Amino acid sequence: MKRRSFMKMTAIGAALATLGACAEMNTQPDIVDTAIAAGSFTTLVAAVQAADLVDTLKSPGPFTVFAPTDDAFAALPAGTVENLLKPENKDQLVSILTYHVLPGQTLSSDLAGQRLSVATVNGANVHIDGRNGVKVEQSNVIQADILASNGVIHVIDKVLIP
Repeated sequence: MKRRSFMKMTAIGAALATLGACAEMNTQPDIVDTAIAAGSFTTLVAAVQAADLVDTLKSPGPFTVFAPTDDAFAALPAGTVENLLKPENKDQLVSILTYHVLPGQTLSSDLAGQRLSVATVNGANVHIDGRNGVKVEQSNVIQADILASNGVIHVIDKVLIP
């Protein structure tokens, strides 16, 4: 009798642990919330908002985002960011931002040792070199594999311009 009760309790405990793990997985932040929480992507987040891409990057995806830091945006010529954030330049901003996004989830281990030309969400190809670290065009991945509920973020040190 005690054995059956123990087995039932063990099964219930395992089921609750599984439910807890599932609930925890469902509460993992998406790409946008992960970028906001990091604190080093305020310009990128502002650009994503200005381009009306928040809902897209909060959707199930998955996506791979090469996310330029605030310092990367600051390195652009003076006035570039301000100009791109103007409503009349929304199409250009969308083009630039979607050039930083790949459909699907690609981890740094998937890129290691390879040279690839991959289609971005904006339709243009981006060149990735994973032979010595990971480079995307002329940008270096300075932090890789930041997982989000709908994909992965790789932090880069330059803004990619299509």
